[in-house]
Amino acid sequence: MTDLPTHDRPLPPRRDVDSLVFVNTGDGKGKSTAAFGMLMRAAARGWPSCVVQFMKSGRWRVGEAESARRLGVDWFTHGDGFTWESDDLDRSAGIAREAWRLADRVLTSGEYRLVVLDEVTYPLTYGWLDAETVVARIRERAASTNVICTGRNAHASLVDLADTVTEMRNVKHAHATGVRARRGIDY
Repeated sequence: MTDLPTHDRPLPPRRDVDSLVFVNTGDGKGKSTAAFGMLMRAAARGWPSCVVQFMKSGRWRVGEAESARRLGVDWFTHGDGFTWESDDLDRSAGIAREAWRLADRVLTSGEYRLVVLDEVTYPLTYGWLDAETVVARIRERAASTNVICTGRNAHASLVDLADTVTEMRNVKHAHATGVRARRGIDY
């Protein structure tokens, strides 16, 4: 049976669950973009939805935030940009902890059917947030709250908790040839 391609293997019996946890990780482009695609799908179905961004700066005017807000999605940006551009990593860590306090409330409120924790893996990797605390809170989320976590190097305990994990792999990227990020394509 194990020689069959994955799509030809028999499926386990169907079951219903109240909510799911997704992790989009890897070194390739598209982790947040895939999460925002699911967010648009949820908004189209009338699901109350929320995004908490951990690293991206509120100074950036990104198209996905504008589109989501027009659809009634609550969007919170709590990062201060790329860590390699930070003048004060202690301040960056504090901002990440602020974002987590908000995410913690959002996850347990029962107010949202979908919560995107965009780039949450970075503060876990940097040790700014305790991975076991974050994973426990996601596990203890409101029963109907689906969660999508994005970012490179997802912590093993987050991967273990997730129902679906997708790893984006970088095959080729225009940025590696010096092409700048483009409005409408990259943000």
